[in-house]
Amino acid sequence: MNRLINIGFGNIVNSEKIIAIISPEAAPIKRMVQNAKDNGMAIDGTCGRRTRAVIVTDSGHLVLSALLPETIANRFNKEGIDVKLDNLKDEENE
Repeated sequence: MNRLINIGFGNIVNSEKIIAIISPEAAPIKRMVQNAKDNGMAIDGTCGRRTRAVIVTDSGHLVLSALLPETIANRFNKEGIDVKLDNLKDEENE
């Protein structure tokens, strides 16, 4: 089952497609974002606000978010815990 994560301002990403959530502050990441924009591989979910996180997907797309990487990771981990708890309940019932 696909889990969706809110990355801010009503924008949602499929958690199964996320490879990394990184800060955009380092020069190599800034170059990576600019290259993605130039090649049409950047998805801007900031709604005009400052980019505070870059989400790398398995398709090579970069999703830009105005939320901090820690905030997105906490939402991602919360979903992961729910999945693990559901799996444990299913195993207990067998």
